[in-house]
Amino acid sequence: MQGYFVKKLGANRGKPRIWLENLEVSSAGMNVGDRYDVKLKGGVVTLQANPDGSRVVSKSAKTTRSGEPIPIIDINSKELLALFSGMDAVRLVQRQGQIFLMPLASEVRKKERLNRLNHKLQHNIPLQIGSLSHGGGLLSKAVHEGFHQAGIRTEKGIVNEIRQNLIEHASEAPEWTSSTIPIAAPMQELAFDDASMRILPKQDGMELGLPCSGASVSGRAKRGTAKAEDHPDVGHLVVAALMILAKTNPAFILFENVVPYSSTASASILRNQLRDLGYETHETVLKGEDFNAMEPRKRWCMVAVTKGMHFDWEMLQKPEKKDLTFSEIMDDIALDDPMWSVMQGLKDKEIRDQENGKSFKMQVFNEESPKLSTITKGYTKNRSTDPKVQHPTDPDLLRMLTVAEAARAMQWPPNVVDGLAKTVAFEMLGQGVQRDPFVAAAKLLGESVLDYHHNGRFGARELVQLVTDTMLDSASTVVSEIRAPQVGVIYEGPVTVNDVGMIIQDIGGGIGILHKASAMDEIKLGESLQVRYPGKSALPEVVHLDTPAPRFTPELVAAQQDAAREYAEKREDNTNQLSMFGQQEPEPEPEQLRPSFGMRM
Repeated sequence: MQGYFVKKLGANRGKPRIWLENLEVSSAGMNVGDRYDVKLKGGVVTLQANPDGSRVVSKSAKTTRSGEPIPIIDINSKELLALFSGMDAVRLVQRQGQIFLMPLASEVRKKERLNRLNHKLQHNIPLQIGSLSHGGGLLSKAVHEGFHQAGIRTEKGIVNEIRQNLIEHASEAPEWTSSTIPIAAPMQELAFDDASMRILPKQDGMELGLPCSGASVSGRAKRGTAKAEDHPDVGHLVVAALMILAKTNPAFILFENVVPYSSTASASILRNQLRDLGYETHETVLKGEDFNAMEPRKRWCMVAVTKGMHFDWEMLQKPEKKDLTFSEIMDDIALDDPMWSVMQGLKDKEIRDQENGKSFKMQVFNEESPKLSTITKGYTKNRSTDPKVQHPTDPDLLRMLTVAEAARAMQWPPNVVDGLAKTVAFEMLGQGVQRDPFVAAAKLLGESVLDYHHNGRFGARELVQLVTDTMLDSASTVVSEIRAPQVGVIYEGPVTVNDVGMIIQDIGGGIGILHKASAMDEIKLGESLQVRYPGKSALPEVVHLDTPAPRFTPELVAAQQDAAREYAEKREDNTNQLSMFGQQEPEPEPEQLRPSFGMRM
């Protein structure tokens, strides 16, 4: 490659125009007076140096600082540039004696992933869904189950997790197949490994939730960090994640994290880079209480879909509200079991905290309790704020939750942690997601994928090629399938193609109405329109029937505000932690020689 430029498309006398000068021409070895030909093939306009060519490189009235003439190539032709109609910019790639004009890489990537998605759905081939920061695979289980409920076959694609023991555990799950690729390595090692990235396979979808240690309220309060990105081990992982997402080119992405993460710089980078990669993002907060979970866990959820696919959180299906009690998920623990104890040290600490004006309180529940407090990854440390169960006959005795009870509180069957040590099992649950909210989110995403497949034909190679051939050769070959609009007729239906200067509107019955893109402003792929031509030479009257779904739900905005207040309170409570006497909160675990980047379950 000799050079790479992104060029804005201009216009002159109503025709598209590309103006190339100086390095945009000379870096390809083409100079003033050289002759060249223009070729159109495969959606690429090629300027090919040829001594007998039909065109000549012109020169500018200006010169370089050394007095050399500046070469110019000016293409002002509707026929030659028809492939780029409706685009704002193109990419220019140079080789010796050749200049290639092509759609932007982001446009090519969009078509590639949508073509791949449509092909698999059409032929009932399972979609490959990859996973980053996989942990024990709770989010992965929810995503696959949600897609299956939507009627889409799936299987695990690449699975990245730093802890090999968790990958071994996840490999026994039914969604793990012979085509699943385990990657037991730090995410940033994979992202910057050129040899591995070259052969990393494309994925149809991706699910991930970067470690939340840097963004969680308790984590930031304990470290006293100003922002999530200050965390030395995990604050930078959004960079690696985006590199892997760009390489695997999924058609859809589901991202989850703690609510405060949605307000971080990393989240802003994620949103903006996904936009530039051709995605639209939609965000909300998923609450366990909305799905009848015993644990009131809140998680931020971002869904990113390729532009042209429709997604709206307003369509999320929530179950009917049920009145539950802890007794429904309790294990049968004998009244004289050693698990019961007084826990006097924690009770004394609660008194000291109250005397010192701190808000740390014991969280005690019984069989009639309608909910529990949040289960943390460090639950086995038995901290004062972790949920405790009160003895049914002796109120002075308490016990901790069993692993099975914790799993049920998060709506998971206890077998999801079979074979794991108690500490690891609680880590997996404490940093994981609740089942029902994310199954519902994944089902909604799956339904959006199917809706696009059945109603949006933008990605079909045959139709794109048909329109291209029509413009370059003859429109008469497709009259029986794609029809011209008639004056006075109202056409209603979704836009299924918006490419190469043409818009095709599906009105049902296998009939597509062909419109000129230049006559219809701001038309989005997949949106439903009502179109009427008042006269033969008049511009069409266009009514947009779809209202774009909001990117942020009101629930997410409210949850962000709650998280900010909680962080301020915990930061104040931790100010004098070192001066406390008696039994204190456990100290943070020592740094590891090879840091673990945490689990995201």
